[in-house]
Amino acid sequence: MKTFLTTSAAIMALALPAMAEGDAAAGEKTFNQCRACHMIESPTEVIVRGGKTGTNLYGVIGRVMGSVEGFDYSDGFKAKHDAGEVWTEESLAAYVADPNEFLGERSKMTFKLRKGAEDVAAYLATFSE
Repeated sequence: MKTFLTTSAAIMALALPAMAEGDAAAGEKTFNQCRACHMIESPTEVIVRGGKTGTNLYGVIGRVMGSVEGFDYSDGFKAKHDAGEVWTEESLAAYVADPNEFLGERSKMTFKLRKGAEDVAAYLATFSE
């Protein structure tokens, strides 16, 4: 019986979707490094005023990669879009930590967020459904 319960618990843990271990409050502070290129704007309000070099990050978690209308994406992002890949907290954290490695090619995003990637992903998740 003990083995059955242990095995059942392990299977259930593996079946649950992986969640990033980020701290949204810390991510809000770290996001200041991203503001040079990115903004967070809902359809009705400006949440974080920022640059327009990068995409608007409102609703990014759950969005198909490479799908912001009018943005000129790299071939790597176009391939991820065509494959239907969707941003998760984990994939976003991996991307901002090393964009070139994530895409498998040179990324337009030259900045690497060496610390706090999971925190920024958790922060951006607060603006996603």
